[in-house]
Amino acid sequence: MIIGVPAETYPGECRVALTPEAAGALSRNGQADILVQAGAGVAAGFPDAAYAEREVEIVQDRAGVFERADVLLQIRTHGANRDNDADLALLRPGQIVIGLCDALDGTEALECLAQSGATLFAMELMPRITRAQSMDVLSSMATIAGYKAVLLAATHLPRMFPLLMTAAGTLTPARVLVIGAGVAGLQAIATAKRLGAVVLSYDIRPTVKEQVESLGAQFVDLGVEAADAEDAGGYATAQKEDFYRRQQAALAEVVAECHVIVTTAAIPGKKAPILLTEQMVKGMAPGSMVIDLAAERGGNCECTTPGETVSVAGVSVMGLLDVPSSVPFHASQMYSHNISAFLKHLVRDGELTLDAGEDEIVRETLVARDGRIVHPKVLEARALG
Repeated sequence: MIIGVPAETYPGECRVALTPEAAGALSRNGQADILVQAGAGVAAGFPDAAYAEREVEIVQDRAGVFERADVLLQIRTHGANRDNDADLALLRPGQIVIGLCDALDGTEALECLAQSGATLFAMELMPRITRAQSMDVLSSMATIAGYKAVLLAATHLPRMFPLLMTAAGTLTPARVLVIGAGVAGLQAIATAKRLGAVVLSYDIRPTVKEQVESLGAQFVDLGVEAADAEDAGGYATAQKEDFYRRQQAALAEVVAECHVIVTTAAIPGKKAPILLTEQMVKGMAPGSMVIDLAAERGGNCECTTPGETVSVAGVSVMGLLDVPSSVPFHASQMYSHNISAFLKHLVRDGELTLDAGEDEIVRETLVARDGRIVHPKVLEARALG
């Protein structure tokens, strides 16, 4: 089996799908020969020489990687990189493509990939089960995003985070509210707490209260109950508009007392719910910040402009995109571990085994095969779109 790692072509994408260490491990185990396009890891801090030291072949020509590889490992496949039509012509029937593909959003682009005859696996559809924990890319990237969001806030906020007793007087700590206590939210809480802030957190799932408090944050109870707040995979579920209106009213008072708000509430395949209205933002003290980690799905803040920082009555609202790519070394390291674990799962006795009927991991991640889209949720998203 030959594994190919082409360079990422999405604008600003600095990660690489396979690090030299992970590539060397796959090669040493006799599972595969590895091809890496020249320069693929440079932006993440992995020069070609680091791959060559692990007996990985460096291929200068991108077409050469596609032509020779049985399996292609990418950060963004077609779908998550929709303007990269040139790669479609390089794919061939039976070739396996593994990566992030915006499976529930990029259905038109995925149709084009399916027509190539290639087999596509979407890492973002990995089921949240014990056997797949080592393959959970979304959790890995959310860890990076939660950490970096708080660092950005600490850098740009016109006040310091910790309580300081100085000869010039006492400096009161910043108050940070993290909305959403998933992986990104919990990492944001932990980071803000380490920096010395007073940290509060709100989530519609009361079951996460213990996790929030274990990190030293105060769990905010708004007294607004959600029906079926959590799905079988542990993700927060979408609610009716009436719930969000009641939630916003109860949240307004808490928001007004905070200097930093980090929002992380995203629902797979759906527009992010609006949790912060423009009026709520205007009620914050000038110089405060909103870091919206749901900006890629429209944002949790009514004022969010994806990819930009806007000022609203003196409050900065940052609509962050592709945050993990801003920490490319460790983001690549984590992603590489996830995708390597998935690849090892697919290999039986040196051969790829794609048993979608019996294997939940394969079934839940397999998007396209034999010229057509086969994933029920992707087909449903296409019908609704």
